[in-house]
Amino acid sequence: MPRLPNLTKRDDVPEPLLEAYDRVAAARQGTVSGPYGILLHSPELAHRAAVLGEYTRWNSVLSRAQTETAVLAIAREMDANVMWASHVRIGTEAGVPAPTIEVIANAGDLSAISSEESSIVAYVRELLGPTHRVSDATFEAARSHLGEQGVVDLTGLLGYYAIVGYTLNAFEVEPPAGSPELPPRS
Repeated sequence: MPRLPNLTKRDDVPEPLLEAYDRVAAARQGTVSGPYGILLHSPELAHRAAVLGEYTRWNSVLSRAQTETAVLAIAREMDANVMWASHVRIGTEAGVPAPTIEVIANAGDLSAISSEESSIVAYVRELLGPTHRVSDATFEAARSHLGEQGVVDLTGLLGYYAIVGYTLNAFEVEPPAGSPELPPRS
């Protein structure tokens, strides 16, 4: 049970928050889901996060498969169950191969996936890891696959999904029953 009401259905939104709900929905292809029902308790933050998400998810130079590979890696690194549950389906639809999803889920060996996917996952792992830095080798691998704007957009995507993951985790938002689950860390 979330720690605050998760206002994902317009009918459940208090009158003072309806304008914010509509602004968030407009920036999110008509939906208010994931962390947004919680973020609406801070209407301006919800709107600004939605606008950032609109760019990083749908309008950056990264392909859909590159974006979803990164989001899955972020979900794994943050242990964000709701993010994982929704993005397994979205990632599969975007063309992320099932073996790549398995490697990410189990924090597996990156040599088992393509060099492009590996560069994205390694970048995420390092930036969200204990040092919060990216090695020169990892940075250069990402830049060689994604280009300079691609690496900047990937970093922005990480920042956006940090907001998403922290919100989902801090407010204990759980995925719907029967959703794909993150395996426990070994």
